[in-house]
Amino acid sequence: MKIILLLLLLFSCNSSTELDWVFSLPKPWTLSNDEVTKLLPEFQKRFPEFNDRLKAINIWRVGTPYGIFKLGEEIEPDPDPILRIDTSDCTVHVLTSLAFTTSNSWSETRKKMIDIHYKPDFSGKKIPTYESRWHYTSDRIINNPYTVDITKSIARKDNLDSVIIVLNKKKDGSEFLNLNWTSKNKIYFIPTKNVNEFLLSKLPDICGAAFVRKSYFKNGIVIAHEGVLIDNKELIHASSKQKKTVRVNFINYIKGFSMNEKLNKYFKVVCFGGGKFSKQDFSQKNIFKLSFSLEQFATLALEGSGRGFSHINL
Repeated sequence: MKIILLLLLLFSCNSSTELDWVFSLPKPWTLSNDEVTKLLPEFQKRFPEFNDRLKAINIWRVGTPYGIFKLGEEIEPDPDPILRIDTSDCTVHVLTSLAFTTSNSWSETRKKMIDIHYKPDFSGKKIPTYESRWHYTSDRIINNPYTVDITKSIARKDNLDSVIIVLNKKKDGSEFLNLNWTSKNKIYFIPTKNVNEFLLSKLPDICGAAFVRKSYFKNGIVIAHEGVLIDNKELIHASSKQKKTVRVNFINYIKGFSMNEKLNKYFKVVCFGGGKFSKQDFSQKNIFKLSFSLEQFATLALEGSGRGFSHINL
């Protein structure tokens, strides 16, 4: 508890003046790669603290047109670009926002996307291929060096639930995606009845948010949606329902789940970043990710981004 409160002090909000500058900028989806390159150093200058800059980038991107399966490897079987800013789905928003936040140019951001979005080969080199992509958000949360799960650090043991699941393995034993890969994990989550302003107050002023649909478990899938939580109260996410990236009150957002009898009411906390709660760890490679285990909207993109992922209508 003391550590979380300390972090909230370490990463304070930006001044309204600097955020006014963000609101004055051209919309990112209207800009060329060169125009984005000119702006990124200014973000670094105006927002020297990583969390402040990540927040500013996220706010700037509100309104981005929604598009699913829009990232790839620029070669078959998925020739879509490795990096783009003109359109976004939930995971594209999270990953590209992280990449833009740590870069000073379009080309540098593209290299960062490869670092964030792909697994290393046996020699430790990251080569963007369909097979090496972090297809499953839950796998990325648990095993990517940029992420760490803090669910058990946020909630008491008696407020936790969990699932033991083999990712990418369907109920009939076959693979959901043809990757020749599975991974067994135990994933913790919190009933959403325990999600309130007091719980959110324990979190940093910016962290990630990922939503889990329990009905996907039979397909070896956990996370169905993700976004970014700012100021302990607002969610920025690419909404398939509203067809754009939106900024909404988080408590009101999750209340929408409890009003629907078909929705499971669970909450899970995860982080982007290194894994230890210290000032040094909360740097460019240490970003909180908050994950909520909930049933999501009737139509959702599954974990990750790109054509490897399914879009299920329930």
